[in-house]
Amino acid sequence: MRLGISSPLAHGSAEEWAKNQIALGCRSVVFPVQSNEPKERIAEYKEAADKYGLLIAEVGIWRNALAKDPEERRRNMDYCVAQLRLADELGARCAVNVAGAFGPRWDGHYRENFTEEARRETVAMVQDIIDRAEVKNTYFTLEPMPWMIPTGPEDYLRLIEEVNRDRFAVHMDIINMVQSADRYFFADEFVDRCASLLGNRIRSCHIKDVHLKEEYTFQLEECAPGKGEFPLRRYVEAMNAIDPDMPVILEHLHTDEEYITYFNVLKEVLHGIP
Repeated sequence: MRLGISSPLAHGSAEEWAKNQIALGCRSVVFPVQSNEPKERIAEYKEAADKYGLLIAEVGIWRNALAKDPEERRRNMDYCVAQLRLADELGARCAVNVAGAFGPRWDGHYRENFTEEARRETVAMVQDIIDRAEVKNTYFTLEPMPWMIPTGPEDYLRLIEEVNRDRFAVHMDIINMVQSADRYFFADEFVDRCASLLGNRIRSCHIKDVHLKEEYTFQLEECAPGKGEFPLRRYVEAMNAIDPDMPVILEHLHTDEEYITYFNVLKEVLHGIP
């Protein structure tokens, strides 16, 4: 496994960025420069990552390519293509987005997200991005979500078949898929099912934790590693068995101090996994 964090940490240069990541114990990174920034700046960060042996796990997108407004959708699609091409130039493991939402919030939960129309548009969107980008060194991926496709490993397999593109692969965020009592209480079995079904299609992983609140009704909340009940070690062992260089990226903390604190917690939980 190659642990990393989604934060670039405070830094003043590409060299300092890479040094800070290495000092914390990271072996993979989320690339912190966007496709619309100067080529010289992109090259500096790429060179720094290479110099310090940091695997570029992901180029993030995080825009709604299914936005209702046609002009917003066009802009976001163009950005998806540009970010995927950047990932290809960098040799990153993947570029990652979510499928998108059929409502005002770009990653929001709407009934319309699960219609047949939404599925058709999602498939067409992924195909268009991959066809336009014409990448050879990376993959386009969608992060699974609780309230938009794909919501689980079987749904992801179906989507892969529907998209039918060699350069479409899997981004694994197993906590995002824990949205039921079954997946929460039988998390070990869920880890095994995800690993078995998605296997070597997985290009990069996110890690955090999940906690079941005592209040009614069934309330799950995302939390930092060690603050929840998910079998994080089993998760990472399963991903490591698929690929010893699998990036595992800690995300969704609020400050650099939190990232440093919980990255160290994570290292203790995963101690001994190569």
